Amino acid sequence: MNTQKSRRNFLQLFAASAVTLPFLPVSGLASNLSGLQEPYDGPVLRVAIMGLGGYGTRVAEAMRDCRKAKLAGVVSGTPAKIKDWQHKYSIPEKNCYNYQTFEQLKDNPDIDAVYITTPNALHHDQVIRVARTGKHVICEKPMALNAKEGQEMIDACKKAGVKLLVGYRMHFEPKTLEVIRMRKAGEFGKVMFFQGQCGFNIGDPKQWRLNKQLAGGGSLMDIGIYAINGARYMIGEDPVWVTAQETKTQPDRFTEGVDETIQFQLGFPGGAVASCLSTYTMNNLDRFFLTGEKGFAEMQPSTGYGPIKGRTHKGELTQPHTVHQTVQMEEMADILLSDKSPVVPVDGEEGLKDLKIIDAIYLAAKTGKKVTLRL
Repeated sequence: MNTQKSRRNFLQLFAASAVTLPFLPVSGLASNLSGLQEPYDGPVLRVAIMGLGGYGTRVAEAMRDCRKAKLAGVVSGTPAKIKDWQHKYSIPEKNCYNYQTFEQLKDNPDIDAVYITTPNALHHDQVIRVARTGKHVICEKPMALNAKEGQEMIDACKKAGVKLLVGYRMHFEPKTLEVIRMRKAGEFGKVMFFQGQCGFNIGDPKQWRLNKQLAGGGSLMDIGIYAINGARYMIGEDPVWVTAQETKTQPDRFTEGVDETIQFQLGFPGGAVASCLSTYTMNNLDRFFLTGEKGFAEMQPSTGYGPIKGRTHKGELTQPHTVHQTVQMEEMADILLSDKSPVVPVDGEEGLKDLKIIDAIYLAAKTGKKVTLRL
């Protein structure tokens, strides 16, 4: 009965399409037909998600549309969540673990990689433990609380012979990649200045992002890292110095070690400078601006879940909106299974550079001095 119904629906859809096809211009017809993807029969990355909170859920939902990656397992400390995910995503019992048992992954051939979406402070130990199971690791940003932890994670993954990737979804976003292409092609000329503004009102004071022990900091760790990373891929260089200033207007809400607002400046070897803002008390801040001797690029929103919008001196950016996490996981499957090299790196070394800059920003804000960077 279901088969008949499905067949009837297909025939009705086909008939409707046949009516409209003659009225499409040839170019429109070609683009529509090109959207019909060929069946995929290549390798598939089988992923277990560790941390079944809001972002883990977002990744899981996005992976429903992946061809090269699929959700195969879960790791959680909440049995009820595991049961819910088992039912929702058809995950077998043998692929479900808690934080005490996930070392048993080493004996599970059905899982290739673990995506860690837990609070920042847990990343270090969890990445190292997963690496020891022989599984590849994808870690949400920031990769760790500081550069020392990040280096230890990289070393552990190298020792175990597994790859470590960081969830830099913007590295695969079409409009972002177009700006990078234009910069590489010299269409902006010599890059002179970058501005990155990242901020929102954080809300619930009891959430883990405002807990120093779990978050490792405040707005800089959570969203300021987008401006840090964005400055690097927009300018195409790594900074050599940093200065920074911290402002705290609500000390009762943002306790010691949890930054509310930080402004920071970066200097680059080619002469470009960056001026950036990271805050947990102002909305409507999600903007990148780049200018060079020949042109400019502006993106607003620049790093949100989308749609990303942008324009350059040549006009509006018209690349299609994509679900960031879907594209990210497709691309990461190619990186992990086929050794593909992305346009912008997403490996542990990339994450470590951002951590070194974060360390330097905190130091500069504390001392009031310019801090030299050696990345």
